[in-house]
Amino acid sequence: MAQGKLRVAALTISDTRSEEDDEGGARLRERLDAAGCFVALHSIVRDDSAEIRRAIARICDEDLADAIVTTGGTGIAPRDRTYEAIEALLEKRLDGFGEAFRRLSWDAVGPRAVLSRALAGVHRGRIVAALPGSPKAVVLAVDQVLAPILTHAVALARGMDHGH
Repeated sequence: MAQGKLRVAALTISDTRSEEDDEGGARLRERLDAAGCFVALHSIVRDDSAEIRRAIARICDEDLADAIVTTGGTGIAPRDRTYEAIEALLEKRLDGFGEAFRRLSWDAVGPRAVLSRALAGVHRGRIVAALPGSPKAVVLAVDQVLAPILTHAVALARGMDHGH
């Protein structure tokens, strides 16, 4: 933890985004900062399973963050590979994360919410959450689902007693 703040790595998963037009990544960093997290790093990672896994391994190997949050690549288009890449890494899944996100999304976008494959879980003592690339979806997921639980979830994933 940096200065008592939870360190979070923010990864934009995209084959087409750049720093200049990565609105989802910008919203992700903004909302994590507003939630009191320290955004330890941000990078854009190509939507390729091996590259996604390599980026996550580096963060864990070098202890760069306590949590990893991605935006993008969670849809059902042929190029969307984030779900499969991250799901394969998870030692424990937090099924309620995706369920809660889709429930809240339903109010905003209706039945299209079921097309989201947002997910979260634990990998090597870190919370890993994969959010859609839509800036509105990022704000909803961070503000209403992720931020309220992230510090507690990281403590549990690390085996720390955090006020059960």
